[in-house]
Amino acid sequence: MKAVIQRVAEASVTIEEVRVADIKAGLLVLIGIEDADTQDDIDWLTAKIANLRIFGDANDVMNLSLKDMGGDMIIVSQFTLQANTKKGNRPSYIKAAKPDVAIPMYEAFIKQMETEIGKKVQTGQFGADMKVALLNDGPVTIVIDTKNKE
Repeated sequence: MKAVIQRVAEASVTIEEVRVADIKAGLLVLIGIEDADTQDDIDWLTAKIANLRIFGDANDVMNLSLKDMGGDMIIVSQFTLQANTKKGNRPSYIKAAKPDVAIPMYEAFIKQMETEIGKKVQTGQFGADMKVALLNDGPVTIVIDTKNKE
């Protein structure tokens, strides 16, 4: 499971001209699921993201997590995070989980994240053509791969 976590001043997701998600300060999380992912990946990654200390405290030092500052979150499924670009110029998505595996994992990820942060998260729509807009704050962007826990 791969995630791109972006600290945002604001973010939104629009599908077919309809805004389906809209937040102010918080995190935009892009999540890519592969066939080998398990509930252990979900548990580890949601805890890691919820507790990342990437928000400024009273001294503007990154000491606060999303939970600490009460921010909001949007989670967007993005299979292209599983792209393999080793051969040629056309990315291969062979590692990306198919919908029958990915959708339940995506839904479990959302549910677990809501438990971790103690509030509802907003989402995109799995498989939809989405327009994701964000104002990255910092900029702060972090990439995490559960297959490379460091």
